[in-house]
Amino acid sequence: MENTGMQCPHRYPLIFNPKARSQKSGRVLRFLMEHANRFAIYATNHAGEAHDLAARFAARGEPVVIAAGGDGTLNEVVRGLAGSETVLGILPAGTMNVFAREMSIPFDSLESAFDVIEKRHIKEIDLFEANGTPFVQMAGIGFDAHVIEETTWESKKMLGPMAYLLAGIRLLGNVPPVLEIECANGHREQGVAVLAGNGSLYGGPFRFFRNASNSDRMLDVLIYQESGYRLVMDSLKGLATGGIEMMDSTRCFQTESFTVRSSEQVPLQVDGELIGRSLDVQFRLSEHRLRVIAPASSTSERT
Repeated sequence: MENTGMQCPHRYPLIFNPKARSQKSGRVLRFLMEHANRFAIYATNHAGEAHDLAARFAARGEPVVIAAGGDGTLNEVVRGLAGSETVLGILPAGTMNVFAREMSIPFDSLESAFDVIEKRHIKEIDLFEANGTPFVQMAGIGFDAHVIEETTWESKKMLGPMAYLLAGIRLLGNVPPVLEIECANGHREQGVAVLAGNGSLYGGPFRFFRNASNSDRMLDVLIYQESGYRLVMDSLKGLATGGIEMMDSTRCFQTESFTVRSSEQVPLQVDGELIGRSLDVQFRLSEHRLRVIAPASSTSERT
């Protein structure tokens, strides 16, 4: 066979979740087919596969790996890339796309998001861990994790973000266990729910963590001390003012590590994905950072 000397252009490895809600309209699939000569597409079939694929690509030295899915797919890819030099590219294709919003990556235009990837402006951001599981945006113990636990994939596909709201309403009457929170410096608090933010956004466009930065090596910790109606009202008040602050029933502080203990098993979520239940959850700054392609003007820029 004649050797023409021609080489195939390098394609971005792209990890694709065909179950992400945005796939319903076929928008993402059409985009991928229109740009098929730019991607080596790997569609996931089960939980954990995105992590395994990302880790394999990082081990073989791929310069960039693209995650095309929601925050769950993104978190798996992040876990696979943690500790490597491989850079994360993002094509937002999920329900909330919180991390993409945090990084100012266009979440409503795949063409624009891909333009960001092509420009290759790289930022390094902090990674934190909850019981050893890395996360980039936020984590939660208690009420919000319980909402995620109660929200089925079928309801998300049918109702989108409304599915979380309906699950939350069903859980408002529950009486949660008391959580004991202890920081590395000895500071102690009690509460019924805990949120830890590496970025400022939660649940989509909502700014919960007023002072959070994913480059300051600190978590912004929010503790709710009352459940039910008061928890909801404090959250709404915080949303209306651009971030939740110290109130009669909430506590806020910054730390790079803390531990949460409970007398009962409580649900834990990272980046919007439930990772199980536990009596003890340890949060700490990871020894690794994550390299991400984002616009030069993203909200994660150092100040």
